[in-house]
Amino acid sequence: MKEFLEPARFVDSDHPKVVEFAREHAVGANDREKAVALYYAVRDGVRYNPFQNFTLDEAYRGSACLERNEGWCVPKAALLAACARVAGIPARVGYADVKNHLTTPALTAKMGTDLFVFHGYTDLFLDGRWVKATPAFNLAMCTRFRVKPLEFDGSEDSIFHPFDEDNRRHMEYLRFRGTYADVPADEIRRVFAETYPRYFNLGPDARKESFEPA
Repeated sequence: MKEFLEPARFVDSDHPKVVEFAREHAVGANDREKAVALYYAVRDGVRYNPFQNFTLDEAYRGSACLERNEGWCVPKAALLAACARVAGIPARVGYADVKNHLTTPALTAKMGTDLFVFHGYTDLFLDGRWVKATPAFNLAMCTRFRVKPLEFDGSEDSIFHPFDEDNRRHMEYLRFRGTYADVPADEIRRVFAETYPRYFNLGPDARKESFEPA
């Protein structure tokens, strides 16, 4: 359990801004309440943007998306894990391949598919067991696209809904890739380069293509 409480390269719980953010938001009488408070702080405090320069380490690091106030699922999950560790809650990052039936045309054009490999989530050790938390989609984005926002109570797994607010097919989980003490950035880069050759090489201006207004 020790490795899930220590700072790591991408789950950088020793970063000053992560420490400050965690201490500000980890409010509650117990670990479960603190974890829930941190979940919502990360979910809604960091805007979701899947357009990133995936060649850079910063695209995968928790503190980087906090500093930028935006990120995609992998660094947002890393940030939540880092904040949990600051609060003394064991945390790790997990990954799954999902099919997004409602992905935007702009994103599909870049990716060439509606398959999202290495979708990131956070695993939190609460009340003696691991619980999944997915802080990727911020509330404003969910409202705009009529996607059901993911809630988290610290007791039940919080993973993507299969249908949206209009009962359209949304997320379909195809496989789980396991959990890690730190983001396996090199492996994600390798798989992204193979799966999305154009998307992986969006370049330094990738973040300008956000599909949600700032």
